[in-house]
Amino acid sequence: MFDPVIAPSGTLLGLLQRGRGDGTLHALTAPRAEALAALNHCVLRDPRHDWQLENRSLYYARLFLDLNGELDAVEAHLFDAEDVLDTDESRTGLALAVLGHLASYGRRDALELLRRYAAHGSNWAWALDELALRDDDAGLRTLAVPVLARFGTDAEGEAELAAAVRDAFEPRPWRLWAEDPRESIGTRVRAAHEAGCFDRWQRQMRPTGPRPGWSVRAVFEWAQQGIDRGAALHVPAARCLGAVAGPEDRPEIVQAARTGTDGARCTALRYLADGNDRDALDLIEAAVTDGTALVVEAAVDAFERMRSVAAVDRARRWAQRPDALGAAAGRMLAARGGTRDRDLVLGALREAVRGEGPDAPTLGTLVDGAGRLGIACAAPVLRHVYRETASSHLRGRAARALAATDPSFATGFAVECLWDCEETTRELAARHAETGDARVVERLRRLAVDPAEEAEVQTAVRSRFGPDAALG
Repeated sequence: MFDPVIAPSGTLLGLLQRGRGDGTLHALTAPRAEALAALNHCVLRDPRHDWQLENRSLYYARLFLDLNGELDAVEAHLFDAEDVLDTDESRTGLALAVLGHLASYGRRDALELLRRYAAHGSNWAWALDELALRDDDAGLRTLAVPVLARFGTDAEGEAELAAAVRDAFEPRPWRLWAEDPRESIGTRVRAAHEAGCFDRWQRQMRPTGPRPGWSVRAVFEWAQQGIDRGAALHVPAARCLGAVAGPEDRPEIVQAARTGTDGARCTALRYLADGNDRDALDLIEAAVTDGTALVVEAAVDAFERMRSVAAVDRARRWAQRPDALGAAAGRMLAARGGTRDRDLVLGALREAVRGEGPDAPTLGTLVDGAGRLGIACAAPVLRHVYRETASSHLRGRAARALAATDPSFATGFAVECLWDCEETTRELAARHAETGDARVVERLRRLAVDPAEEAEVQTAVRSRFGPDAALG
């Protein structure tokens, strides 16, 4: 999947791509055709950089409902010829998730579209998972024949079926089909389930990697073998060292951290840092100076895991460094520093935004730190991150930091956050948004009765409806 092209934050499309509450508010006042075009653009071209961290489906589904949007464009996208050529789930996953939410809101056209795609589309497993949560038993049973027809009856087909049953995210359809009296359905699904269970058992009985009795050298060699195969194994290897290494092995481990192979060096650095070894910080600094890119990354990661007072003190010395270790030092102070470190954290935050922009990977921890340390003068930078980042996850963290640093948050960003795509951001807004705005009262009431809303959000909403609450 290619990185999405994100429109400017001041445009309707840019707001919707980011999942900002202002996106919904602007769409509801824009010409309906323009709003639907922007909405379809987002649903059919997933704007998220990381779908595992960012939510959009409920946000887009709610806007479809508010606009009474048709599903013609979604249908054309799902059943386009491209569906056969590009089977990556990123092409259709967001659209299917949106249909799932629409189905839960009672949109029959969305339910029927999901059923058709589960029967004929390439990303059928995702559609089936959506239906498993929303469809009735009768509807799911009608899909047994077309879904099982995807798998041949030869040995290869049966193995693929067993894997599909074993790895299904939502098992409900398969359990229903296992009860089917037809041999071609029930018997076949039960056999596939048994085969999948047996395969899992076999894999558990054939473990790979370190064994009891391994030496320190053997663990280092295993870690290097992983690098040679393109797999970074230094983290599990470091845990293995914890089991096999004794005090007498320390000189060998320290030497490996200085001059070992990349696998050995990464493993030794991680092991020594996790144990707060007296030489760990000096070895990390040396590794950043003369190590390969892989060793530098491992050294920085090992440093950020440290919890000792000495590590925080060293971070204060390293925070001004113009390299990866300096950036890590800023993040450590943001996460574990005290009020005396506010200026260093603020400097690191500003430098990250200036140097890498509002989507810099390092920003999450620094934004959290600005809020944790109550750095009031960080509010302008936090507002910039909030407005411009393409990551709804990072925007939510910026909102939380603004709630702790910006007195205008309750009457400003907190209001639009009630319509945000992230439930944690909506929960924050439900606790902070100033109810003098009539839109806030109306939105809180709607969230309180929305069956699709998260329980945490509704709990926050109910806290605003207490006997002393002024909700009109």
